[in-house]
Amino acid sequence: EVQLVESGGGLVQPGGTLRLSCAASGFASGFTFSSLHMSWVRQAPGKGPEWVSGIVSGGTGTTYADPVKGRFTISRDNAKNTVYLQMNRLRPEDTAMYDCAAVYKMSARPPTGADEYDNWGQGTQVTVSS
Repeated sequence: EVQLVESGGGLVQPGGTLRLSCAASGFASGFTFSSLHMSWVRQAPGKGPEWVSGIVSGGTGTTYADPVKGRFTISRDNAKNTVYLQMNRLRPEDTAMYDCAAVYKMSARPPTGADEYDNWGQGTQVTVSS
């Protein structure tokens, strides 16, 4: 099972920025971090999980949910086994617990459904408020 540890959350004013990190370890035999599709999924209080952004295994292809397009950027450093989420122009509605998720899957793009991921971190809280 892949272990994922997120960091970088916090309290920020509307319009501010945060950078989340997710460090991965514990890869299956014969696999590396590059083998994993990686995504960020968030969950606000009283709501279900919402897929935010994903980056393809071994490459740089990225996808974003409409609410964050143009404001968030996902990236990965395969040498450091880490995925990042740069969040700019934050809004109060971005407030949520942000989880890092990973899956080994033979597909051209990372899945966009939260239930398609089987490795999860503990989450990092992001609060956008004045």
